Amino acid sequence: MVDVTAKKMTRRKAITMARVLMKPATLRTITASKVKKGNVLETARIAGIMAAKETHKMIPLCHPINITHIKIDFRTHQPKKIRALADLPPATIEIKTVVEGFDRTGFEMEALVATTIAALTIYDMCKGIDRGMEITDIKLMEKSGGRSGHYKRVH
Repeated sequence: MVDVTAKKMTRRKAITMARVLMKPATLRTITASKVKKGNVLETARIAGIMAAKETHKMIPLCHPINITHIKIDFRTHQPKKIRALADLPPATIEIKTVVEGFDRTGFEMEALVATTIAALTIYDMCKGIDRGMEITDIKLMEKSGGRSGHYKRVH
């Protein structure tokens, strides 16, 4: 592990996102709460929060840190125009995670792990109705705090 003993304790924040692409019918099933395994988005939110808190146990050399706030939000996008079944654009669930705390090292890994586990939970709960789902665009959107300062993704 990197020695962070001499680093200052500062307020830190990381924001990450990912997308889960699926058939429009799959998203309709999720939003109508008709998935047999239960409430997909609330289960994914809880799974993501739990994963963030355990990141140091999953990622080698990752420090255990003092998380004070985790927020996971979902935004759904259902295609509006359907020309032909073959041309159907994918429906999307966008996952946005914010992890905050006060520590000597950043929260990027915790936010990325939370986002990824939330996406995997959506896949797991819906794979029986849509095995073609894709998890895409997992990325750090913004981070603040610490010596390296503020970072914000441009696109």
